[in-house]
Amino acid sequence: MSNKHGPTRGGLKFRLGFSLVGLTLVAVALIYRGWPQGPGGWEAIGLGTLFFGGTLIWTLRKLIRGDHS
Repeated sequence: MSNKHGPTRGGLKFRLGFSLVGLTLVAVALIYRGWPQGPGGWEAIGLGTLFFGGTLIWTLRKLIRGDHS
């Protein structure tokens, strides 16, 4: 089903790439800095993972279903 007012296929591919880069950077930060010692570190890792992971899942779902303009 085509979405007249939604993002284009190219826009979704950009979001997919952006999400993959973001998740990679979160993983690199964990590898480089190690496990967080305080609640602020866990919050940053958690929010970054939720944001980039959620965007990745949402974008993949839209691309697979063909829900783009």
